[in-house]
Amino acid sequence: MLAHAQTYRFTVEEYRKLGEVGLFDEDDRVELINGEIIVMSPIGYRHGQTVTNLVECLMEQARRRFMVSPQNPVELDQYSEPQPDIVLVPRSMRTAKRHPLPADVLLLIEVADTSLPYDRETKLAIYARTGIREFWIVNLRDNVLETFRAPQGEAYTHARTFALGETAHPEAFDDVTVPVADIIA
Repeated sequence: MLAHAQTYRFTVEEYRKLGEVGLFDEDDRVELINGEIIVMSPIGYRHGQTVTNLVECLMEQARRRFMVSPQNPVELDQYSEPQPDIVLVPRSMRTAKRHPLPADVLLLIEVADTSLPYDRETKLAIYARTGIREFWIVNLRDNVLETFRAPQGEAYTHARTFALGETAHPEAFDDVTVPVADIIA
């Protein structure tokens, strides 16, 4: 047994090359976080339907002001390229020919059931550290929406929880309404 085993930390470039050579299929549920390849759980019914509800809710209100990007990569830094459930990005990303960077992200949303502790700890820390200005967790365990704004270090300075019957608004678009009861399956 090794007392101090070393691990290999993948870069985003190396991770993408693994996909190009066929190690990962585009349908594989994997993402790169802090240099580690993370195998994600299969998407359950509630998770999938909640993502669909979010897409519908946000698309109805986009009015060509932003794009809704479901379950696509965001390049956070050299070692992290997660695939959040929903990302709102400027329409200029249509011609960017690259994945969004933290400065491009207007709102990032994770839908969480079994992944709730991981999303609240690991993902929240990396999203804050890389400057994601607003992060939401749709918490399917408690049927609430947790919102986080104003990143500082590996935390957010403003957090709020919205219950069923309440409505949230993305900071970038205060006229966009997200009724919690309408999105949670």
